[in-house]
Amino acid sequence: MGLAEIKARVASEAERVGRAPESVTLIAVSKVQPNERVASVLEGGHRVFGENKVQEAAGKWPAFKEQYDGVELHLIGPLQTNKARQAMELFDVIHTVDRPKLANTIARLREEMGHCPRLFIQVNTGEEPQKAGILPADADGFIKECLDLGLEIEGLMCIPPADEEPSLHFALLKKIAHRNGLSGLSMGMSGDFETAIAQGATHVRVGSAIFGERDYS
Repeated sequence: MGLAEIKARVASEAERVGRAPESVTLIAVSKVQPNERVASVLEGGHRVFGENKVQEAAGKWPAFKEQYDGVELHLIGPLQTNKARQAMELFDVIHTVDRPKLANTIARLREEMGHCPRLFIQVNTGEEPQKAGILPADADGFIKECLDLGLEIEGLMCIPPADEEPSLHFALLKKIAHRNGLSGLSMGMSGDFETAIAQGATHVRVGSAIFGERDYS
């Protein structure tokens, strides 16, 4: 499909629902993608990328950031507290703040390091036991806890269950964000990003539709 077609679809859907195309940030998810594919997207002028793992990003992005100006790197996978310092050095945005221990670690490191990436809280809208994220019933309290720590929370993120209607989960995330005064909504992937945009997504995370299918072998 490729970058140009995805960007056109993002812009088209935004305009269809009365939004400015630039109100939606397209995150090109480059996890497990070979460097030549990533370089091709960078050469195409795109600068916003997402990675799932700190270690993989650490081996890939410092060199790309030296070569290409203006790269913005988003962590969209689970973050272990022992990788928090490295993540805060490497990433511009972390989408997966999901528990008090991690929030406290980020707050402490922010004081030590003098800076902090932009932050999203991950909400487990489907209440799936195998998936990271704060439960919807606990979200308001956790958002307050993060704010009380002095963390500036930009918005919320979710990954709906694969077998459920995503729009219901996007609507729930938007409702939680709205009542807590948060404007950022990181939701929507290759299969449902247009639905997410219609529901108000500010960030969509698209990988295989841009880069091609991943090879995990």
